[in-house]
Order: sequence, then structure tokens, then C-alpha cells
Amino acid sequence: MEFTTGGRLDVRITPDDVGKRVSVRQLTGEAARGRKFTDTVGVLTSWDAGVLSITQRSGVSVRIPESVLVAGKTVPAAPARRRGPSAGYAELARVVARAWPPVESEQLGDWQLRAAAGFTRRANSVLPLGDPGRPLDEALTYVRDWYAARGLPAYLQIATGHEGTQEVLAAEVERRGWTREVTALIRTGPLAPVGDLDADISRVALSRSFDDAWLARYQRSRNPGPEVTQVIAGGPSTWFASVAGTGQVPAAIGRCVVDGRWAGFMAIEVDPAARRQGLATAVMTALARTALTEGASAAWLQVEEENAAARALYDGMGFETHHSYHHFRSA
Repeated sequence: MEFTTGGRLDVRITPDDVGKRVSVRQLTGEAARGRKFTDTVGVLTSWDAGVLSITQRSGVSVRIPESVLVAGKTVPAAPARRRGPSAGYAELARVVARAWPPVESEQLGDWQLRAAAGFTRRANSVLPLGDPGRPLDEALTYVRDWYAARGLPAYLQIATGHEGTQEVLAAEVERRGWTREVTALIRTGPLAPVGDLDADISRVALSRSFDDAWLARYQRSRNPGPEVTQVIAGGPSTWFASVAGTGQVPAAIGRCVVDGRWAGFMAIEVDPAARRQGLATAVMTALARTALTEGASAAWLQVEEENAAARALYDGMGFETHHSYHHFRSA
């Protein structure tokens, strides 16, 4: 925060700044005990009835009474990352969506409604990349009806934490009673360092297709129906990896989708009895080397926010968080 020449903190934001990234300071504690301050940075999503709502990079909304606001200013978008590939939110969101295609989809303006008989929220949620072409309440009603006709709950996949993400939309649907259920991180990094890892890939078998044994290792495909195989097999250029185990089920598997300069890693699974043997690294290294031969140079993956072990593994491979996305379920 900046102080004025008189030593006072300066509030430089107004309700007209809703939708902009701001940094604010609020007074906490009792004045008699000494003034204490808390800083909040995020997108100003509302300023109503004397209360500011700011959505942070993580997607968490903070409400701050105007009466305790002692400083505030608009700030630029998050600083450019110093390593790894540069990408706007919309570009990366479309790449990620193509790597996990739904069985059925429909456009509602710039929103894509996706369904796959309930197999994963990603393939059964709305990807809102702009204007739905109608007022928000009308669009949300259409979404609920579309999913209800398919016997599915209505979900919106909304991103936060990067220039061009949807903090304002997240705040609007929360005010309408939609509940945030799951948060995941989209992480990106250069592809070459993954391919250059010192990993033993001699046991990794690569294929353009997968079989029942591969599916048996994949934890999200219990009792798979046709929609499961259709989603997993989809994508612009899809590769599957497996490492043989002691039985019929592989000890480790992985999936990679190459889409132009991007290589996306998914379904990296290791038998709990075979962990800490470097199998996940070997699978990703083998897939990365194949993606490099197809001309890819940048990598992405997604990991749930609470999966600390996976995040630590990907940190060591050079991945950094690009943005977060959250699945909001209709009330």
C-alpha cells in the first residue's frame, strides 16, 4: 500500500472498479490495542450496501465492510511468469477442454454445455468462455433444464487467478446459491525438461489405444460404460502409457494429448504397492519424449488443490500454477 505525504493511507477505488484487480488494506483489532492491518489482493466482484467482495486467486471470496477499509488501489494483472510457456486463459481453457471431450455438447452463446452421462465433472459441466447471449438468470435456467433433461446435476466450471478469468461470474453464481464443490489447479511448464528427466523408461509401453487392463488401473473408470471409453479416447493426438505389473493390471499408467504446441498429461496412476519407484516420472518422461517428436513444446496438467504429493512431484518437473478452476453446482 502507498501512503500519502501526510502519512495517511489512501483509498483510490470506487464501486466503478468492480471487475478490476485491486489491492486493499483493512483495519483489524481494536484501536486501543494498536492498529493492525490485513491486506487482500484479488478481483473486486461487488460493492453493495457498504460491503466489498473480493475474489482471491484461489477462488475464495472475502467480504470487507467499507467502514474498515483504510486503503485501496487497482493493480495490474498478476505479474508475468518468469519461466515456462506464456498462455492466455482462453487459449489454455480450450486446449484443456479438447483433451477431455464430452460425448454431447451444445453452444449457448460463448458457453459450451458438455455432457458424458456423468463421467467426470469436466465432461459434464458448462465451460463459460464469454457471453451466453442472454441475461445471466435466463442462461442459468437454460443450463439447469439442459442437464435435468439428461438426468444430470448442473455444473459450471469457472476459473480464477489469471488475467481474463471469471471471478465476477463466480461471485454472481454464488450469490444465486450455486455451491463450489471442487477446486483444481491448471499447471503449465516447458515440455523439454520433462522429456530430459533421468528416468528409466525401459518398462514403459506406449500405444495409441488402451485396453481393459489400462482401464482397471484408472481409478475414475469403475464399471466403465461407452461414454468412458469415448471421453478417454478423444483428443487431437492421444497417447497411452502403461508399465506392466505383477498381475494383469498395470503397475502404472498415463495419458497424454498433443494439441499444437501443447502436451497435456492426465490419468497418471500408480499402484499403491509400486509407489516411490519412479514409475510416475518414467511414464511422464516417455510421454513427453513422444510429444516432443510431434512438435509440442509446452506442457500442462491439472491437479486437485489438496493433492500435496502430486503437486510436489510436478514442482520438481518445473510446473507452475497458471490458474485455478472450480466446479459450482446448482442449488
